[in-house]
Amino acid sequence: MTRGPQPRYEALIREGVLDADPAQGQAVERLQELHDQVRDYCRARRGWFRRPQSPPRGVYLWGGVGRGKTLLMDLFANNTDIAAKRRVHFHEFMADVHDRIARWRATDENTKRRHKGFNRKAPDDPMAPVAHDLARDALVLCFDEFQVSDIADAMILGRLFEAMFDNGVVIVATSNRAPDDLYKDGLNRQLFVPFIELLKDRTDVLELVSARDYRLDKLTGAPVYYQPLGPAADRAMDDAWTRMLSGGRERRETIRVKGRTLTIPRAGRGAARFDFADLMEQPLGAGDYIAIVNRYGALFVDHIPVMGPQQRNEARRFINLIDAVYDSRTKFVCSAAGPPDALYTTGDGSFEFERTASRLVEMQSEDYLAAEQQWTGADEKDD
Repeated sequence: MTRGPQPRYEALIREGVLDADPAQGQAVERLQELHDQVRDYCRARRGWFRRPQSPPRGVYLWGGVGRGKTLLMDLFANNTDIAAKRRVHFHEFMADVHDRIARWRATDENTKRRHKGFNRKAPDDPMAPVAHDLARDALVLCFDEFQVSDIADAMILGRLFEAMFDNGVVIVATSNRAPDDLYKDGLNRQLFVPFIELLKDRTDVLELVSARDYRLDKLTGAPVYYQPLGPAADRAMDDAWTRMLSGGRERRETIRVKGRTLTIPRAGRGAARFDFADLMEQPLGAGDYIAIVNRYGALFVDHIPVMGPQQRNEARRFINLIDAVYDSRTKFVCSAAGPPDALYTTGDGSFEFERTASRLVEMQSEDYLAAEQQWTGADEKDD
């Protein structure tokens, strides 16, 4: 056993990057077993003599915030030579699905009939061809933050996943909710319940019951507000970011917000990192910031300057960002040119900025850092 999540997890413990955790250890054993099963499964499907083989059961890993679910899924996705895989945030995946459905419906009839996934019994139904294309692109789908809040998603998930499973797709998912709590109290939820049963039938549901919030551990005992700006603050931010990644890889990600694509330049382990200019010198609004904090549990922002009346647009966006961060109890780490109450000089909006400065101070407190993250109202249902 040289590849897979378990050897990498044990190496990170030996290197002192991670602490041994019994709950994580049990979960990573199951993920290693799945890794080996999927490797054999993919080999059987692509061999010169293709042997029919049922896909292995996937894994649905759920538990509280900061328990290491994303870390474990990343260990599974990043430490394998299985090429036919895709690691994606669940809402990004669903945005892709809706795009594929729209493209299929706009396709002419002759082209549809030539598609290998074409369903002659239901020629206008996009689920079979979309599921076929998804399976062609990746036999293993790794979903981070599996949750359902949009009725449009809820109504298609059952048929979509059934068609994907028929195409041999294996699912690995993380979620803050048990399957039975997905789309809880949602409109027409009774139509969604069969999907829950399908999900439980095709995956092993594992609860990660670790008592520790590892994301909080990465921030506790060290400052989360670094000033003034300069090389020392840059090094401190880099060190805090490295601790947050815990040996993982950062990557570039995107979020769909009301039909637009918002780029996240640096992301990993459920955290995102921006420069002030990325967020405040672009035409972004409150909805964009809400989408970010609903996606990530920790937000890092470098190089917050002192703003004056000439930067009132940037100051307004900064106020909106901090409101979104504060309302969601997202962890916030930043470097700034001065203390919170000195970040905006006298001018229009300075009174309103007093609330932002107060929140920046509170967001450094142990009580704030220990608070559980909350979803805000205008979340990715708006995507």
